[in-house]
Amino acid sequence: MSSNAPAHQDAHHDHGHGHTAGHGSFRDYMTGFVLSVILTAIPFWLVMSGVIENRIVTAALVMAIGAVQIVVHMIYFLHMNSRSEGGWTMLALIFTIIIVVIALSGSLWVMHHLNANMMPMSPDMMRNMP
Repeated sequence: MSSNAPAHQDAHHDHGHGHTAGHGSFRDYMTGFVLSVILTAIPFWLVMSGVIENRIVTAALVMAIGAVQIVVHMIYFLHMNSRSEGGWTMLALIFTIIIVVIALSGSLWVMHHLNANMMPMSPDMMRNMP
């Protein structure tokens, strides 16, 4: 029975998925959790305290910290690295970064143009709204 133990342990760790990355340890999950909490608290603090007067700089910092948080989630919770799945997870990371850049820049572009092109409302117009 002891001769079957290593084969069973290898099969248990591999789960038949054909990847080489582990599923993560408790320490990895806690590191990811702590980083996620910190990366959530910093933008909240930046916006709520108003420590940076320039709103554009604040928005850029919040987006940059959000991008870092995405990478933290991908590494610590999704276990993506260049070795797992034969490098396909690195391709997924690159694809995710491209999609995030498109989504963030598109959102900023739409919000800027809505802000620039919306007709200002007078207090009388606001009272008559449903």
